[in-house]
Amino acid sequence: MSKQSAGILLYRNIHKHLEVFLVHPGGPFFKNKDDGVWSIPKGEFLDDEDALTAAKREFLEETGQAVDGDFIKLSPVKLKSGKIVHAWAVEGDIDHETIVSNLFEMEWPPRSGKKASFAEIDRAGWFATDVAKIKVNPAQSTFIEELESLV
Repeated sequence: MSKQSAGILLYRNIHKHLEVFLVHPGGPFFKNKDDGVWSIPKGEFLDDEDALTAAKREFLEETGQAVDGDFIKLSPVKLKSGKIVHAWAVEGDIDHETIVSNLFEMEWPPRSGKKASFAEIDRAGWFATDVAKIKVNPAQSTFIEELESLV
């Protein structure tokens, strides 16, 4: 069974300019990385779970804010890792400055035997679609292109 994730591409129209909401992964590996590592809020789910339900849960876990509205199913994409990402676009507006992410634990520094906690998402932002396509994981830029063709 290949791994699968579900996520939400939140978007808003500001003076007829489309903007999308992206999150930056937390933890030491991504601390100094920018272009190509941002993502839609997403997370893994199991075969017996509804993908949209999982996407909403992951959005809440990664931002601390619930999202609702008219969800538009986007075409799934396959990441280099082989993971399939299912996504839905929905119009909305949240304050990217007030996100609260859940934490994860990992050994840090490596091979130290010590555990450290990090926010799963260390920051978020609204980006014009042309900038977002540079910031986001390359496979996920397809979601933004599809959104542009739909709205």
